[in-house]
Amino acid sequence: MTSKIASLFASAALTLIASGAAQAENVLNVASGGSQNMVDYVTDYLGPLFEEQNPGWSVKVVGTGPGNSGSQAILEKLKAQSGNDTWDTDVIVTTQLKTGEMVTEGLLQNFVADIDTGALATRNTSKTALGVDVTGFVMPMFHSQTAIAYNPDLVTTPPASFDELKTWTADHKGAFGYNGIKNGMSGVAFTAAWMYAYSGQTEQLMNGPYDAELKNSWDAALDDLKAFNENITFTPGNAGTLDMLNRGEIVMGPVWVDMFYTWQADGRLNPGLKLTLPEPGMPGQPYYYAIPAKAEHAEAARKFIALATSPDVQAEGIVKRFNWYPGIDAQHVEGSMAKADWDKLFTDVTPADLAAKGQPFPLAPFFDDIREAYEMKVSN
Repeated sequence: MTSKIASLFASAALTLIASGAAQAENVLNVASGGSQNMVDYVTDYLGPLFEEQNPGWSVKVVGTGPGNSGSQAILEKLKAQSGNDTWDTDVIVTTQLKTGEMVTEGLLQNFVADIDTGALATRNTSKTALGVDVTGFVMPMFHSQTAIAYNPDLVTTPPASFDELKTWTADHKGAFGYNGIKNGMSGVAFTAAWMYAYSGQTEQLMNGPYDAELKNSWDAALDDLKAFNENITFTPGNAGTLDMLNRGEIVMGPVWVDMFYTWQADGRLNPGLKLTLPEPGMPGQPYYYAIPAKAEHAEAARKFIALATSPDVQAEGIVKRFNWYPGIDAQHVEGSMAKADWDKLFTDVTPADLAAKGQPFPLAPFFDDIREAYEMKVSN
C-alpha cells in the first residue's frame, strides 16, 4: 500500500513538473545595451512584473554593455540572423545612434501605434534619433538629461541663458566648473549646448543634413568658448564636477540630472544644491525599447513594452528607483507618483522646461566635428 501511495505521489510530482515546464516554455528574450543597472532593472523589477501579469511567460535578459558599443553588438546579432525566418531576440534596449542605424537597415518593427502607451511619448526624441526618422519604431525607456547645478546660497538668481552665464562667469572667475570635452559626457553636453547657442545652426546640427563644410563657420563660437574657459575651473569629470560642487570649490557646473539626485539621495551631495536649464537648452539622450523585425514573440514583446512605458511603471521603476526622467511625457506620470517624489525631480526642471529645452545631441558626424574643433581651437 505504501509503495502504491509513493508511486502516486511520484506520478503527481512528475505531472506538476511537466505542467510547470509547459507553463514556463514561453520565454521572452530581452537584449539590453546600457549599464548593469539597466539589466538589473529588467531582472529584478520589470521582468517579474511582466511574468506576474502574463502567466506561462518568463523573461530572460542579456546585457551587452554600455554606450554605442553595447548596442552595436545587438545590431550585429540581428544582422547575423537576417536570413532566418524568426529571430531569437524579442525586445532590445539600445542607444539613439545604433537604433537609428537599425531602422535604416530594416532590422526593426513598426509597432508603436499598436500599443496603448504609444501616444504618451511625443518628445522629439521619440520621433527622431540623431537625424534618423524613427517614428513608430521606438518607445523611450527613459531620458537622461544634463542641466546646470548651482548652490542657491551663493547664486540667488541663476543664469537663465547662456548669455547670462557668460556674464556671470566673467564676474565670478573660477566659480563655474566643467570638464571640457574629455573625461565625462556632462562637459561634452555643455559644449554641444554652447554650439546650439552660438553656431547659428542649431536645427541642422540636431536634425541634419550633415555638411562637412559647416565646421568652417564655427570660429567665432569656438573663440568665444575659449575666452569663456579662461574664467572657469576645469573639473576631472562627471563625478569630479559633483565633488567640487559639494566641497564648495565651484558653485555652478553642468551635471547629469539622475546622477545629481542619486548622489543627494545617498548623502554624497549637499541637499541644498539645485538645478536649472538655461536657454536655449542642453542635451540629453534616451535609451529606446524596440522590437526586432522578425522577433519570434512579437505580440508578447508589444505587451512587455506597453507595460514598461505605462505611467505606473515609469513612475515606480524609472523615476523613483533611478532618478531618470520618464521615457513617456512627464505629465502622464504625475498622477502615479507621490507628491514628494514628483517635487524632488520636477521642481527645479519642470516638464515644460524639458519639453522646451531638453535637446538631443548633435548628429554623429557633427558631434565628431565638434569634438575635433574643440581640441584644435579651444584646448590649444
